[in-house]
Amino acid sequence: MPISDPAGLAAFVGDLLRKNKLSIATAESLTSGAVASCLGAAPQASQWFAGGVIAYSEHVKFGLLEVRPGPVICASCAQEMATGVRRLLKTDLGVALTGVGGPDPVEDQPVGTVFIAVADEGSQRVVEHRFNGAPEEVIAQAVQAALLMVRDQLVSTTSSNGGW
Repeated sequence: MPISDPAGLAAFVGDLLRKNKLSIATAESLTSGAVASCLGAAPQASQWFAGGVIAYSEHVKFGLLEVRPGPVICASCAQEMATGVRRLLKTDLGVALTGVGGPDPVEDQPVGTVFIAVADEGSQRVVEHRFNGAPEEVIAQAVQAALLMVRDQLVSTTSSNGGW
């Protein structure tokens, strides 16, 4: 399976997590669990994938994930979602996505705006993306970008620390 497709990326991420005895959880808004679905379908996922929270509604973000009330299509929301799901599910990594899939802008953010965050014990990283296409294309691009971001975080951390 090529590492460029979501299933191949998820398998690669899973292999890195398993080899380093790490775990991951997801918090997803616009992708409605699509990243969790990819990770959960990867080989030996039960060894490293704790689960996910579909935080489509603001009250789930604010209540369950403890995101500060305010705009939800922003970097701070994604960051707090990643940290919140990591805390809630007691994992080494958390990945979160929030954004606008379409068809209309939300919170003055244009369609295709997506914030992806990855949090681990020592760091948090958020990236803003502007994807093009219909809602399903925006979601597919967001899933791919999230898996790539997790992969890059794992490769960077595990290689610089000689393991986690």
